[in-house]
Amino acid sequence: MRQLLVIVLAAGEGTRMLSDLPKVLHQVAGRPMVSHVLDAARGAGAAQIAVVIGPDHEQVAAEVKRVAPGAEVFVQEQRRGTAHAVLSAREALARGYDDVVVMYGDTPLVRAETLDRLRAPLAEGAAVSVLGFRPESPAGYGRLLTEGGELVAIREEKEASAAEREIGLCNGGLMALDGKAALDLLDRIGDANAKREFYLTDAVEIARALGRTAAACEAPTEEVVGVNSRAQLAEAEAILQQRLRQRALDAGVTLVAPQTVFLSSDTRFGRDVVVEPNVFFGPKVRVEDGATIRAFSHVEGAHVGPGAIVGPFARLRPGAELGQGVHVGNFVEIKASDLAAGVKVNHLTYVGDSSVGANTNIGAGTITCNYDGYRKHRTTIGANAFVGTNSLLVAPVTVGDGAYLATGSVITEDVPADALAIGRARQVNKPGLAARLRARLSAGVTPKK
Repeated sequence: MRQLLVIVLAAGEGTRMLSDLPKVLHQVAGRPMVSHVLDAARGAGAAQIAVVIGPDHEQVAAEVKRVAPGAEVFVQEQRRGTAHAVLSAREALARGYDDVVVMYGDTPLVRAETLDRLRAPLAEGAAVSVLGFRPESPAGYGRLLTEGGELVAIREEKEASAAEREIGLCNGGLMALDGKAALDLLDRIGDANAKREFYLTDAVEIARALGRTAAACEAPTEEVVGVNSRAQLAEAEAILQQRLRQRALDAGVTLVAPQTVFLSSDTRFGRDVVVEPNVFFGPKVRVEDGATIRAFSHVEGAHVGPGAIVGPFARLRPGAELGQGVHVGNFVEIKASDLAAGVKVNHLTYVGDSSVGANTNIGAGTITCNYDGYRKHRTTIGANAFVGTNSLLVAPVTVGDGAYLATGSVITEDVPADALAIGRARQVNKPGLAARLRARLSAGVTPKK
């Protein structure tokens, strides 16, 4: 099996983004662009990844290490062209991998299988392989010049003849190099141009001058979309969202109005999930089989259990864990809390830093008061409890199994199991009264399913 080195060029400043954030850290579908590129590299089976960053780009280095801990990071101290950037990773190149693929940190839509196609000519003896595409209008792009099925040159538009400008096959930027010849080819690239920079595109003609062949392969235009502005970032977002929606549909998810649903690249669905219109999924969301996410809900960092119902107009924040059949209704916010099977929180409620036991009902207007201005505190509510409307639970506090909190109570002390707590002016615990109250209320009444 041929060993692959992927070099990701991520030194761009992103001045056209009008941002203090390095360009490759701008997000598409909930993840920095460079993370998508690293995923493609790993998906293509890279034995090693080398990322070239600019000076003082510690944020980029940190993201690289987070996503691909084994990747090497090199710094391009001066920006002197693409070939110069690749040679910043000379130490990695010198190890003599079979194939070297050069990618760009601001081109986040390239698929792993496209990298496989880009490498294929190297196994057949080519020294260089270039990824091309055919945009609706080639204006502004370098052209790939081919003869007899071989790539003979890459011509920048300003240097192209009238006939060459009619060529529709354009340079997508990505390049594969024979790993054993890569350093020799790169070291032969000169800076005899107006900008005195070293251009990777010169590798094609240098390889041919040495008697080697070069090849071109094509990719869909959407894969080579580069991001240099906010408008292009939005374009990349739209393309990736369409991919993610199609993936969800293909996996058995019902998207009632697909174009109104926004997903993150790591959103995961089970089968027979229904997502109504205008739902936003942030990073780290998993939705289990048969769950329903109703309209205008916002879900991030949450796990939605089988058969659960969320929304409409609900918000699940990071750490929300919903068990089987949980109902979270309109204008309810759940944060860093686990709700066991059958819990119902249907209206106008905030549950934060809490654990709620199975089949407990939390009434409208309930708030878990988890923050004292300095620290967060936890609320624990047992199974089969009933929290009356407009109750405040001042954490840290524990409510036992089967307890009953009277409407409008402010709960500041622990409530024993099966107790009725009334905290409207002064909290009073009535041991055992909850069980007797349930018995009286349920007399002659069939419980609701």
